[in-house]
Amino acid sequence: MPDRLPGHGLGLPVVMPYRPDACAAASHEIATHQRIAQKVAQLLGRRLQDPPEDLVQWRAEHGAAGGSPYYVPFDTLEVAVATALGIQGVPDLFGGVVPHAFVATKVITHPVWSPDAAAPAGWCRTMGGLIEDVVLPGYSAFAVADARRAGRLLLREGRVRVKAPMDKGGLGQQVIRDAHALDACLAPLEDTLATTGVVLERDMDHVRTCSVGQIILEGVCLSYHGTQCLTPDNLGGRVYGGSSLQVVRGDFDAVLHLPLDPQTRRAVVQACRYHQAAQECYPGLYASRCNYDVLQGETAGGVWQSGVLEQSWRVGGATGAELAAFAYLREHPEVAQVRAVTCEIYGRAVASTPVPRDAVIYFDGDDGSVGPLLKYARVETDAGP
Repeated sequence: MPDRLPGHGLGLPVVMPYRPDACAAASHEIATHQRIAQKVAQLLGRRLQDPPEDLVQWRAEHGAAGGSPYYVPFDTLEVAVATALGIQGVPDLFGGVVPHAFVATKVITHPVWSPDAAAPAGWCRTMGGLIEDVVLPGYSAFAVADARRAGRLLLREGRVRVKAPMDKGGLGQQVIRDAHALDACLAPLEDTLATTGVVLERDMDHVRTCSVGQIILEGVCLSYHGTQCLTPDNLGGRVYGGSSLQVVRGDFDAVLHLPLDPQTRRAVVQACRYHQAAQECYPGLYASRCNYDVLQGETAGGVWQSGVLEQSWRVGGATGAELAAFAYLREHPEVAQVRAVTCEIYGRAVASTPVPRDAVIYFDGDDGSVGPLLKYARVETDAGP
């Protein structure tokens, strides 16, 4: 494996999942997160410790003897929260830390529509210029008036996708075709927009979503490129159905040294530019797990475009595949790269789907929110690059 990265967090005694009390999530998401934390503990050879009711008191009693836990947060953490937990850097968690809550959402992908448009404290007005050519045309807005102006500008060139910045898996999105529909979409957001923001972005046809990411675990860095697929959920909608990743040892440069087709190479380069710009514009940001979704497709006028949609500095849909690749490459030091996949299957297909014998199951049950669901990850040892 590559040289270990320096850090004080290696060798800590317990792995602890962390979910704030106010965290609202479906039962399958919570169960998957718990299983991810369990898998991380297994890989690190450490004990899984469920969070105590009084974490501060627990740390006071156990910190001197055993050090701080290695955390697997459910979501990206703000610096203040991370500091309170005893997290000081990449070696202390599987996830990421940001200086402001909004930095962990989709809003940083696009600029506000004008220099004097509303933005939250800590907003970096230069990031939009740094990544303008690696994202799709779009704007973020924190006031309804600004969102209307930005939306009308985008509508001149075709459909606009309006996105709730904190929603995951393609949820909380609406495609707008005219100004009347835009106003109707924005009206309910009047009271919350200053806090949450909204993203308005060029809608695309004939799309594919690429994934570019990296994990640092036990001082070892792995990076990857791959693609996502959609699958029908129990209501007939199209939702995230899994990822297929080509994982290599090393940093993003190792991915760029693979024999990539031009579209995939563009996605990787764009993700790297986004990754660098985010770190430059928001000091204090660090992550041991990062993933960038890159959408490629055609505009309404038939022009092919590629751009980063969003970042993820937390446990995500591809994490099962990331951990499967980590385990395989650690066990096979002679192997330079490996393909790993995650699959998510809904409804009747669950009962009829044979699960590979070497798969790690992350959820298999009837979720109260989404119905029957199966999630698993595995390494495809017979797959080429």
